[in-house]
Amino acid sequence: MKTVIKNISKLIQTDNTQKKFVSGNDMSKIETIDNAFIEINQGIISDYGDMLEWKGIDDWNNINIIDAEGGMVFPTYCDSHTHLVFAKSREEEFISRIKGLSYQEIADNGGGILNSAIKLQNQDEDTLYKEALIRLNDLAKLGTGAIEIKSGYGLTIESELKILQVIKRLKENSEITIKSTFLGAHAVPKEFKKNKKDYLKIIINEMLPIIAKNNLADFIDIFCEVGYFSVEDLQNLLIAAKSYNITAKTHVNQFNSLGGIKKSVDLGALSVDHLEVMNNEDILALKNSKCMPTILPSCSFFLSIPYSPVRKMISEGLPIALASDFNPGSSPSGNMNFVSSLGCIKLKMTPEEVINATTINSAYAMGVEKELGTISIGKKANLFITKHIPSYSYLAYNFGESVINKVIINGKVI
Repeated sequence: MKTVIKNISKLIQTDNTQKKFVSGNDMSKIETIDNAFIEINQGIISDYGDMLEWKGIDDWNNINIIDAEGGMVFPTYCDSHTHLVFAKSREEEFISRIKGLSYQEIADNGGGILNSAIKLQNQDEDTLYKEALIRLNDLAKLGTGAIEIKSGYGLTIESELKILQVIKRLKENSEITIKSTFLGAHAVPKEFKKNKKDYLKIIINEMLPIIAKNNLADFIDIFCEVGYFSVEDLQNLLIAAKSYNITAKTHVNQFNSLGGIKKSVDLGALSVDHLEVMNNEDILALKNSKCMPTILPSCSFFLSIPYSPVRKMISEGLPIALASDFNPGSSPSGNMNFVSSLGCIKLKMTPEEVINATTINSAYAMGVEKELGTISIGKKANLFITKHIPSYSYLAYNFGESVINKVIINGKVI
């Protein structure tokens, strides 16, 4: 089946260079085409350009026409950091924060990640899957066409495998591109509070071999932070994962700079995520590396913690990806339109920088830059069509209302 999208007022984020990501000053540049068309064959972009250059259609058999009605067309968002599979919401902690408790105080009182783990351990796989699929479909309607999903709310062999099995089922039954990440080292279970090393041994010696054998994880992750896991723990886990050819994406520098960024870069991590706290050594470690700094502004917004120093990072020549951190405790929203708005409003990024950070760079941060992230011949036709808007900047400017008219995944309107 061939599909043609016509009456596009502006095509956003086109590329024919096969670049993997953009950095520094280049983040302020995007390619656009006015009065454009796109041709799609078998779910893949086969042609695009100015309508005046369109060759037209010789054979109208099996042709599907999508009228953009003067809207703009963007590549769908790639959300490279989420915790989409969880059992229950945590609004009781939301109320506790309103009353003045900090993230760590809530965790010390039995809330936080351990709270989610208890709830998930008591939830059956089918229910987890059904609820996660609803969330996933809702996010697709908001323009997300690729998503990374972590485990980490299990913290036992059985429950971590249960989450990863749910993610596997989502991959099998959804048109959206999904990558899975094993995050057994998300927190230390209560029973291991005084012997964290024993829990890490279980992750490395028991969980990881099963997960690798059954191909349940594309990536591995660890929460490197005071009260959770150390830089030494990070090193031991990433070295173990390398023996199974599993690449790392790490949680680092959310509250403290401990040296986790440099260690992650040295051990070949694809991305380092959070980065609310950054020093010059951290920035230096990322310079000229292949590791993508991934910023999660919804988390800063919801927890009222500092925002990442993105302007300094870009001025130092670094690339930036933005992701939602969708989870029930610190970012209960996977709306990448809102993430885009926070990028402009709170991180002081330009609309062009935000577009790059939520498409090509975030695609790279989840290892799908060859198939998604730009409007390019040969890439998947994962696109969204806006309502009639005055400029592409309006997408981030108009933060209270969705301007998306249609979402196309693998060439099909959903």
